Amino acid sequence: MPTFAHKPTIRGDRVVLRPVGPQDSDAMWADVHDDEITHFTGTHADFTREQIDRWCATRSAQTDRLDLAVTDPETGAWLGEVVINEWDPGNRSCSFRIAIGANARDRGVGSEATRLIVDHVFDAIDDPPVNRIALEVYDFNPRAIAVYEKVGFVREGVLRDALYWHGEFHDAIVMSILRRDRDA
Repeated sequence: MPTFAHKPTIRGDRVVLRPVGPQDSDAMWADVHDDEITHFTGTHADFTREQIDRWCATRSAQTDRLDLAVTDPETGAWLGEVVINEWDPGNRSCSFRIAIGANARDRGVGSEATRLIVDHVFDAIDDPPVNRIALEVYDFNPRAIAVYEKVGFVREGVLRDALYWHGEFHDAIVMSILRRDRDA
């Protein structure tokens, strides 16, 4: 599946998306210990430093996914990550996830990073072309839902009680954007 073998650098006004590499291990380590990130992503897992180091070091070798660091265009500082994964070439679909660190929230960083990666996937991936990008977002994250809707994602349904977090169940909202939604 060669479509995600190329790891681009994508420039916007507020962010630069560039391939995740070994140099990102410290920043990713901090993010996996950020309470807001683990809450909004529903991450129950505990990671070792060795796992994070290995993860960052192996992203460039992945041909079925795209892991890009969200960085500050002036300083190059890590702001978070965007990921395209779960590539299904037979159905021309993939999934999207994003995590933005504490130092970059509420500045439009997530909105621009989401728009940039969606545009890249629809414009640059053509063997075969992607028709659908899907995501799940938890019901307690209205800020992310608003960003996704602004970019063009549409609510498709609800996975009821999909996450058990701090003694409570939460729904996951399934959203997607289709090529025709974006091109409309």
